[in-house]
Amino acid sequence: MKDDFRKIEYEHAKLAKRLRRQVGEAIADFSMIEPGDRVMVCLSGGKDSHALLDLLISLKTRAPVNFDLIAVNLDQKQPGFPAHLLPEYLEARAVPYRIVEQDTYSVVKRVIPEGSTMCSLCSRLRRGALYRVAGELGATRIALGHHRDDILATFFLNLFHGGKLKAMPAKLLSDDGKHVVIRPLAYVAEKDLIAYAEMKAFPIIPCTLCGSQENLQRKLVGEMLAEWQRRHPGRIESILRALTDVAPSHLLDQAVRLRQFEVNCYAWRAANRP
Repeated sequence: MKDDFRKIEYEHAKLAKRLRRQVGEAIADFSMIEPGDRVMVCLSGGKDSHALLDLLISLKTRAPVNFDLIAVNLDQKQPGFPAHLLPEYLEARAVPYRIVEQDTYSVVKRVIPEGSTMCSLCSRLRRGALYRVAGELGATRIALGHHRDDILATFFLNLFHGGKLKAMPAKLLSDDGKHVVIRPLAYVAEKDLIAYAEMKAFPIIPCTLCGSQENLQRKLVGEMLAEWQRRHPGRIESILRALTDVAPSHLLDQAVRLRQFEVNCYAWRAANRP
């Protein structure tokens, strides 16, 4: 019994160390957090955002730079939402927070026909609210809980259904130039986040909008990636590496090819100038 307990403790410690390392590497690779930043962590109550907040709290004590954290939850007025749960959890952990109440649930249910995908509108409404709150709080970074599998699924959704080579960036400047969005879980696998959430016993709050949609293309792509990984271990890691080592000049984007041609011509003229 004692040996089993030690083995479990060892596996838990190994998982936590791996996740801290992966998050630290992502932050360093993309310069996500700089000295003096105020990082607004978007806490939905799901496993991913809980893990994100927990790992950033842990890294804050070890990081070579000083930064502040504030958790923000958007109460979208979903039926049965346990409004007391996150405030109690955050107060117990002494994490500064703000709860934002905005009835996006009713808007989505009213506008989107039954059986249609709700994610796009829901995401836009959430993003607008979170950007507004970030400005009110003076947050210099907005941290989202998207993980490696989210990024890969987005890539294939755009490839299959949007006709674009496009994924989720690890660091993004908003269109108006006012906000910097970061995704510190960019290198973290979802299966590890599931295990971490179970280990930490986070107070999980399921989404009754996303969770009620069984035929989402994102779920189908996720199943495809899981099958690839099962049949060809290492394929997921290979695809992620490909997204970090892009050769735009070897694709068929005419705008990219024209820019590259102009750069080459300029370099040739400069090198051969009398």
